[in-house]
Amino acid sequence: MPNVVLDTNALLLPFERSINIDAQLRSLLGECQIFVPGPIVGELKRSPSKHAPASLRLLSRYTIEDTVAVGDNAVIELAERLGAYVVTNDRLLISKLRQKRIKVILLRGGSHLAVDDG
Repeated sequence: MPNVVLDTNALLLPFERSINIDAQLRSLLGECQIFVPGPIVGELKRSPSKHAPASLRLLSRYTIEDTVAVGDNAVIELAERLGAYVVTNDRLLISKLRQKRIKVILLRGGSHLAVDDG
């Protein structure tokens, strides 16, 4: 079963773009296990986004994993540890993930998720 790591903006997507992340990921990968790095919870709590409270409620569906690193590095650390895909639209993070050959899933056409073909 594939593993998937969500970053902060991936957790905001369902509310900013009306995207069902779970259904989109099932469509792309089949059944998968979804993880969120622990530091992302703190980022959401401090986020000025009006969608942050809803995103925090969404976290109850996913496995929260502790990481040593914070921010983008927490996402990378967890993805490497789990051999996971990463869902993000953060351009800088996508660049770092590509360098490390970590598979990326991103928003395409403003309406659906797709595996990045680099």
